[in-house]
Amino acid sequence: MTPRQLDSPATLVWAVRLLFAEAVALVVLTAYLLVLDFTADSSSIAVAVALTGFTAVGAVAVLLIARALARRSSHARGPAIVVQLFVIAAGGFLLQTGTPWIGAAMMAFGVAVGLLCVLPPTTRALGLD
Repeated sequence: MTPRQLDSPATLVWAVRLLFAEAVALVVLTAYLLVLDFTADSSSIAVAVALTGFTAVGAVAVLLIARALARRSSHARGPAIVVQLFVIAAGGFLLQTGTPWIGAAMMAFGVAVGLLCVLPPTTRALGLD
């Protein structure tokens, strides 16, 4: 580890860890959707493949954002916050139409990671003060 990584504030370290956890969750979801794609009927295969592809692209995007934030790129904070806004929106949708406890957990997770990204120690570590 470089000295720069060793003196990272806990807020930045946890934001990066949680973003990596989001990427892993999206990879697992992509694998699950692939299984569903192979068992889908032929009338819905185009939509199923599109959803799977979109999820895979999302996993790669979150992984790249987490990696950039870990390297203290100040340009990664904005996309990280946007990802959390999407997580909060998806959680709100699930809260209203799906499984409420998963939706509430997603919303809390999105708020927590977004907050970690904008706290003063993270801001200073990214050179945005």
